[in-house]
Amino acid sequence: MAQFFPKWTNRLPLYVGLGVVLTAVGVVASVWYFGSPWYTDVGYQPVQPVAYSHKLHAGDLGLDCRYCHTNVERSAVASLPPTQTCMNCHKFILPESEKLAPVRASWESGQPIEWVRVHNLPDYAYFDHSAHVTAGVGCVSCHGNVARMEVVRQVEPLSMSWCLDCHRNPEPHLRPVEEVTNMTWSPRQDHDQFAKDHIEKMKLSPSTDCSRCHR
Repeated sequence: MAQFFPKWTNRLPLYVGLGVVLTAVGVVASVWYFGSPWYTDVGYQPVQPVAYSHKLHAGDLGLDCRYCHTNVERSAVASLPPTQTCMNCHKFILPESEKLAPVRASWESGQPIEWVRVHNLPDYAYFDHSAHVTAGVGCVSCHGNVARMEVVRQVEPLSMSWCLDCHRNPEPHLRPVEEVTNMTWSPRQDHDQFAKDHIEKMKLSPSTDCSRCHR
C-alpha cells in the first residue's frame, strides 16, 4: 500500500523544531539589540537652540573644555556655560552674526539658553564628573572626540555594563591628569606600566558595588 504522505514529511517535526528555535533566538536577539542603548542612545544628536560648533571652538580654536564646563573638576556635574561665557568673546567677535541672535537675546533678557541635554543618565544612576576627571579619565573616553564634532552626539551607550567594564579594567582609559581634556592625546608605549603606577599613586580602586552608583 502506497504511503499517503511523502517521505520527506518524516523530517517535518525536525524542521518545525529548528524553525521555532531560530525564531526564538531571532526575537531575543532583536529585543536585546534594538532595546539596548547601543541602538536607542548611541548616535543621539539633538538640534540645539544655538548652532554651536565644538569643532570650531574646541578643535580649530583649541578652547579647553573647562573654559565652558567650569565645574567638571570639582562637582558631580560638568555644568553648562551661562550666556556671559559666550559673550566674553562675542561682544567683540562677530557681535552681529545672525547665528548668535539667540545668544544676544538671552544676554539682553537675562533668560538662560535652553540647551538640549545630550548625555542623560537615568535619575537612579549617580555619576560624579569630578571623581573621574581628577582620577585621570579623559573626556574622550565617555564623550568621544568632541573637537571633531560640529554638533555633539552620544558615542557611547553609558549603560551599566559599559560603566562596569571600565571599573573592572580602568587602565586603558587612564592618562596624566593634566591631559584629561586633550582630545589628541594618545597612550605611550609604556602605557601599561604608567597605568599601574598611576593607580598606585592615586590610590584608585573603582568600585563595582551597586551602592556606588545607585544611592
